[in-house]
Amino acid sequence: MPGYEVAEPRLRCVLPFEAAPAEVRLLRRAAVRQLNHWGAPVAVDEAELLVTELATNVVKHVGEGTSATLILEWRGERLRLEVHDKSTVSPVLTTADCDQECGRGLHLLTSLAMDWGTMLTAAGKAVWCEIGFSTQRGCRRAERAAEALESYQGTRGGSALPVRGLEEYAVELIADLLHWTAARGHDPDDFLDRAQMHYEAEASAA
Repeated sequence: MPGYEVAEPRLRCVLPFEAAPAEVRLLRRAAVRQLNHWGAPVAVDEAELLVTELATNVVKHVGEGTSATLILEWRGERLRLEVHDKSTVSPVLTTADCDQECGRGLHLLTSLAMDWGTMLTAAGKAVWCEIGFSTQRGCRRAERAAEALESYQGTRGGSALPVRGLEEYAVELIADLLHWTAARGHDPDDFLDRAQMHYEAEASAA
């Protein structure tokens, strides 16, 4: 059973796996469970994609059935992912067109990660990448809300506003959502109560 070590300011988890499609799915789920256990405020969707790509690269380029290891390490405001295998051949980022299968994983890695690279180890090599995140839980919801408000502001014909102006748009957006709810036969108070319950549950877990 893989475990994790707590050594401030780092949290570390080592997950051995066998390079096979079924194992990649299990590895992805194990990584998500570990991040949730830590309460890491990271974009889980991005972490899932990166774990999948790193592990799938071992299946494709090192060989199915190969023993490998995923290491998750939370360092300050970054999550580091490392996949270790027994090959000394490092992946090379090439120009991949839309019909080219090889190389897409590295392009995805480049687009999602803050940084990535490879390093030789005593047993082979490791491919690593890092995702940045805020130490404040719920930051992804706040980011989505900001995007929604900016889009809503555009439909209202507003110009760029300071935070106080966005707060006014937030009130208008909530009011419009209540009208939308009532127009579809729902109770706006029930709508607000349910939203408040979601908010309080996440705030208490932070």
